[in-house]
Amino acid sequence: MQIGIHMGYQNLRGESDMEFFRKETQLMVEAEAMGFDFAACVEHHFTDYAACPDPLQALSWVAAKTKTIKLMPAAVILPWNDPLRVVEKTAMLDSLSEGRVILGMGRGAARREFTGFRKDIADSRELFDEAALIIMDGLKTGTVKANTKHFQQPEVEVRPRPENWSRDRMLMVSMSPSSAEVAAEYGLKALRFSQGDWSYSMAEILAYRARFEALHGRKAPPFMISDFVVCVDTEAEVAEYTDEYFAKQFYQVASHYEWGGEHFKHMPSYATYVALGDAMNAAGGPEKAYKDYIGGNLIGTPEQLIEKDRMRKETVGEYDIIANFSYGGMSYERVYAQMKRFADKVMPHLRAS
Repeated sequence: MQIGIHMGYQNLRGESDMEFFRKETQLMVEAEAMGFDFAACVEHHFTDYAACPDPLQALSWVAAKTKTIKLMPAAVILPWNDPLRVVEKTAMLDSLSEGRVILGMGRGAARREFTGFRKDIADSRELFDEAALIIMDGLKTGTVKANTKHFQQPEVEVRPRPENWSRDRMLMVSMSPSSAEVAAEYGLKALRFSQGDWSYSMAEILAYRARFEALHGRKAPPFMISDFVVCVDTEAEVAEYTDEYFAKQFYQVASHYEWGGEHFKHMPSYATYVALGDAMNAAGGPEKAYKDYIGGNLIGTPEQLIEKDRMRKETVGEYDIIANFSYGGMSYERVYAQMKRFADKVMPHLRAS
């Protein structure tokens, strides 16, 4: 198992954006000394939900401060970015970091962000599928060209030339049946966020694995899970952190993505968000959906997290993880302490299991 951190840049502390951004980014530097394999960060725009508009740029700073940790934008949202620029910036960061980049790609799901970029969320499936192929080919060959519905790009050579790229160094967010199908077709590792009982996702996960093997003649790679983590020493602290910080995170997610929004019902590629909205409105309502969300993520004492990992593996099989310790207005000191506790007391057991 490979284990990283996933910075979400959720500024609910009342700090200035400048100060907050520096502290959050510094945690990716600290992660190397703690023994994490990946430093990952999101791309989001315009709100306190997650204020990191360019993960490749943030990771360039991390690259200069570290030596070994792998650098993962998780993820560059392709409908909001020009494919040529993604190839150029990825190749440049990979050169400066001496080959440490793992490129994560996503298509986005928040209508307000699409609106800000003058894009229609209904086009996200097509935009992603076209852009991903252009980027994968560009990183492999060093040449970018396209003549698709959404992208017309005359052939150009990329400098610095990308080196040693293959699809093994890329992954894509896969949170819907259509995304899982595309990930398998393109031969990409899948990244999934913890959003509830993992048994509900197994049909989709198994379909991805079967299609991947059928198309590529080899076993699908372990998928990657992005978890929100509470790692504290006592059950009393688990309750405190959950009530104080995780609840704020849950409702921020639900609001940002408009779970239950009518617009999703007309877009089959966002079936997961329809289901999440239905769960919010079903028997038990938001409270039950919140409890399911807690159950899907890694929340507990170190001993409880080790047991949750064991139980999860019984359901989903082998997986890698990027863990988000900073959310809901949690102080920098508490975030750091959680990371260190997880690295010292949980990570060795996860790697050995």
